[in-house]
Amino acid sequence: MLAGTFAMAAATFFVVIGTGTASAIANGEPVPEGQYRFSTRLVMTGIPTASGGKRDSGCSGALIAEEWIITAGHCFRDANGVRVNRPVADSTVATIGKADVEGDGPGVALDVVEVRQSTTADVAIARLASPAEGIEPIAVADSPPQVGAVLRLTGYGSVTSSDPVQETRLRMGRLAVLNVAPNVVGVEGFGPAPDTTPCPFDSGGPFFTEEQWQEPELVSVVSNGPSCPHSLQENSARVDNLKDWIDQIIGSGTQG
Repeated sequence: MLAGTFAMAAATFFVVIGTGTASAIANGEPVPEGQYRFSTRLVMTGIPTASGGKRDSGCSGALIAEEWIITAGHCFRDANGVRVNRPVADSTVATIGKADVEGDGPGVALDVVEVRQSTTADVAIARLASPAEGIEPIAVADSPPQVGAVLRLTGYGSVTSSDPVQETRLRMGRLAVLNVAPNVVGVEGFGPAPDTTPCPFDSGGPFFTEEQWQEPELVSVVSNGPSCPHSLQENSARVDNLKDWIDQIIGSGTQG
């Protein structure tokens, strides 16, 4: 999750991954194994820095097709902080289908081999080295959520902006829609607490609708907000109006 200040942005994406507790998303709840299996944990190892060194980081995301995930565009930036249409690390691995990535539950860990950046929003889609077999992708919505709607969020981020670490356990929370702009869906914490919010390493995590008798639909991904936990507005990157772009890339089957 990026924030409006450079300091928060650094905390969100540039912090080296550590060993965390079994939790993520500030004031969230653990996801039972087998639920929301489209949820994705990204680990980037060996990202070049402007000083010539290397750093590690991570993001969250969601499987949207057999070989494609979606996440925040800022999760793929070069040494100068510029969003790029390629993997930037020596290794970028997506773990999909496991609520506990260190547990015995079924899931896959696949390399990211290609990246495409949206030109209008903080959104990227990334192709996997092979299909994520046996995992149902989440559908991308074709219309924005209504103001007042309550969205579900999943992510493998930290629980605080203070000394954040990427977690190994998937967490979930609910946030209510405050407003909808051309490229942003503004949300605020709803449950389990009013300050249930994304944290560092939740960047790219999916916000999705949950209607009775209907499959979840992705409406936005974690982009930026204040230091977590907080009860202010969180800005997520809208994806429903990128559906045609996403479908064109996924359907083309081309690389580069």
